[in-house]
Amino acid sequence: MDILLYDNWERRLRPFTPLRNDWVGLYCCGPTVYDYAHIGNLRTYLFEDILRRTLEWNGYTVRHVINITDVGHLVSDGDDGEDKMEKGSRKAGESAWQIAERFTIAFKKDLNSLNVLEPAIWCKATDHIAEQIDFISCIEKNGYTYRTSDGIYFDTSKQDDYGYLARIKRDAIKAGSRVELGEKRHATDFALWKFSPEGEQRQMEWDSPWGRGFPGWHIECSAMSAKYLTPWFDIHCGGEDHIAIHHSNEIAQNQACHGTRLANFWMHGYFLQIDSGKMSKSSGDFLRLQTLLDQHIDPLAYRYLCLTAHYRSQMQFSFEALQSAQTALQRLRDTFYAWPAGGSVNAEFKEKFTAFVNEDLNLPRALALVWEMLKSDLSDADKKATVAEFDRVFGLGLASWEPRALEIPAEVQNLAEQRLAARAAKNWAEADRLRAELHALGFEVEDKAGSMNIKRL
Repeated sequence: MDILLYDNWERRLRPFTPLRNDWVGLYCCGPTVYDYAHIGNLRTYLFEDILRRTLEWNGYTVRHVINITDVGHLVSDGDDGEDKMEKGSRKAGESAWQIAERFTIAFKKDLNSLNVLEPAIWCKATDHIAEQIDFISCIEKNGYTYRTSDGIYFDTSKQDDYGYLARIKRDAIKAGSRVELGEKRHATDFALWKFSPEGEQRQMEWDSPWGRGFPGWHIECSAMSAKYLTPWFDIHCGGEDHIAIHHSNEIAQNQACHGTRLANFWMHGYFLQIDSGKMSKSSGDFLRLQTLLDQHIDPLAYRYLCLTAHYRSQMQFSFEALQSAQTALQRLRDTFYAWPAGGSVNAEFKEKFTAFVNEDLNLPRALALVWEMLKSDLSDADKKATVAEFDRVFGLGLASWEPRALEIPAEVQNLAEQRLAARAAKNWAEADRLRAELHALGFEVEDKAGSMNIKRL
């Protein structure tokens, strides 16, 4: 069955055909590790995880790469202002290297909590300075660069189709209206290498053919994706905010050096909205995954919530919606756990499921199919086998979930034992009275042959 994916380069659904026989290359723009990730950031990584799982569902081996931006991402897309890592270092009172390590660990912990599959390759910008310098040298050799007092810049006027991904109309961008030109020749030009300020020593800086300094943000992804996936690979992903600048500049760099647009498919996850606005890390006012944990929300309830909205639609977040997702997930877990094992995957439902996920990752419809199947005439054992198979894509960890051991107060245990004794003596009136007391305390007793099971109401 064909996979249809929405390609932002062509702005249409396209059948996916891999470029190689042995693996599918998937590059996902990772975090700038100057602060914690917020749940809006994490929605993008959940979309990318679903994409990878869908490709694997269809039998492909995926070489999944996520980068870690630990240098070069300036606070302004206009190539001015300070590096986000230097700013984060000052705010935290730790070195840039220390906060990069701390927030990288936190990010990976968040992904693990959300059951996001580990990529085949993690790559840090600071571990690939030589590759970035080589890439800039290639761009320079081909005549696409110029030098200013603060760095080496990419001359976008040399490419007639610069910004095609975002359908940028360069003539409509007036210098000084949105971007301060400084010494840049054109508003859309961008830094490849920035020089360290004269008389200052940065925490992160390196020697280069052009002088001591640090790479621009965009060059790391071009250099590292080419190293690990080749200069022409299958799918490049990121958030919708990357389309206009970061991904447009990646493409420009690759066209200048290798003559490719980097990836055959460009796919983007859309924003999480809260209170009618985009959640933003730079604002300092955002919800972390830990915020949900502090309110006793299971991280996988957030994953379930993200499954209910298509990745190409902005999703409005509310705690009411999240609580509903947690309730639905718990119901699914309880039902799945109670079903007997030993069934077979139902071919008809599997075919429907595959059709939904292969139609540009239509997970909301695939999730609705599960609830539809729960009401079907299939045996419970077959339902369990089929849902377990679907969970390879959902990633909800249903097969590994078990109910928590119930903590039973001594008073409740004592009443339950008295009731068990009353039943053994056929004192039904006393047994009913004790049941009522247990109900008043919020507990129920399920009677079994010679034993009982205590549970909450």
